[in-house]
Amino acid sequence: MSIEIISIIVLFVSFIGLLAYGVPVAYSIGISTTLTLILNIVFFPSVTTVAQRMTTGIDNFALLAIPFFILAGELMNRGGIAKRLIDFAKSLIGSLPGGLAYVNIISAMLFGAISGSAIAAASAIGSTLTDKMESEGYPREFSAAVNISSSTTGLLIPPSNVLIIFALASGGTASVAALFIAGYIPGMLVGLAIMIMVYIYAKRKGLPRAERVSFKQLFTDFKNAILSLTLLIIVVGGIVAGIFTATEAAAIAVVYAALLGFLNRELKFSDFRPVLLRSAKTTAIVMFLIATSMAMSWLFSFEGIPQMLTNALVDSVSNPILVFLLINVILLIVGTFMDMTPAVLIFTPIFLPVAMALGMHPVQFGMVIVLNLCIGVCTPPVGTLLFVGSGVAKVPVTKVIKPLLPLLAAMTAVLFLITYFSEISLWLPRVFGLID
Repeated sequence: MSIEIISIIVLFVSFIGLLAYGVPVAYSIGISTTLTLILNIVFFPSVTTVAQRMTTGIDNFALLAIPFFILAGELMNRGGIAKRLIDFAKSLIGSLPGGLAYVNIISAMLFGAISGSAIAAASAIGSTLTDKMESEGYPREFSAAVNISSSTTGLLIPPSNVLIIFALASGGTASVAALFIAGYIPGMLVGLAIMIMVYIYAKRKGLPRAERVSFKQLFTDFKNAILSLTLLIIVVGGIVAGIFTATEAAAIAVVYAALLGFLNRELKFSDFRPVLLRSAKTTAIVMFLIATSMAMSWLFSFEGIPQMLTNALVDSVSNPILVFLLINVILLIVGTFMDMTPAVLIFTPIFLPVAMALGMHPVQFGMVIVLNLCIGVCTPPVGTLLFVGSGVAKVPVTKVIKPLLPLLAAMTAVLFLITYFSEISLWLPRVFGLID
């Protein structure tokens, strides 16, 4: 057995073993990478190499967008934006059967898109709507399931931190602007698929509907939400038009969110300290994950793992449909035990060359891997969003699983549509001239 094969075995066995033992993901990645390198070179050069790769991995201007978008999301959460978006969504579609569930979905899509964070959306929308839905006859576990699944749409609809990370992991084959524009249709399809499942559930269970509001009230709620919605136009429009980069757009989002919070009279100067502390903690966690994942990604290239996997899959399975199905199954399994950021950074260099060799565009693959992992963050044992959404709703995770399964099935159906129909992801970027 060659040293390359032994290295690969040590890498994956040590990584999975450390995860199973309960070691945090970032530490598991760093330790398994270092152990594998020790097989090739002696101890001190191995440690030095990992440290260097971690440092150079995060020495990237594009990554500055992540802490800015995290801070913008915290400011929006504190500045009353969620309430205005919920009021607008309720006026718009609250009169449908199961209306408050649709309000949850639309609000999560809007707030998640504006903040770029599924966790922020689940926390803000869930804490606002869950008690209200229960008081009107909605099962609490169903409300939590809707909130959890719909919050993932903000990871596809721009601005999205995960799409920025994928652009970095793709080695420049997919631009942030193209990924941002490509995310709109898949994100809206996921929201629509969840709405269809909610409609079926609402009709079967006879869920209540809210009273239809007047056009005057609808206009008032829209007017209150328009400044929040304008942020999407400023950020995405500015990037696509070439006015500013994604990093500059993130900084503008911070300034805009702060000004809007003061304008809404729900943000004070005394709020900045806790907001900055929460943002700093989240940023530190994300950046450490990125640093260790970039070291592991470099090790993949050093060991030739992407090339070996590409050759093995292409030679053994000639049908691209089966290869894409296999990739999706692997990513769905990976998403159940690994957080989204390291999964994108680790598996993009492995599977992107395979997908491109079989004719899939990098932008389309970006949508596929992100939606895969969106499903993963809603599933145990590591599903971060599942635990956050259940905690906000004060419902045991075990009770949320049953109503969540049909919603995850709808998301999986959209995943396979995106996988096998490329224009769902590529049409809008082509319209804007962002890809050929």
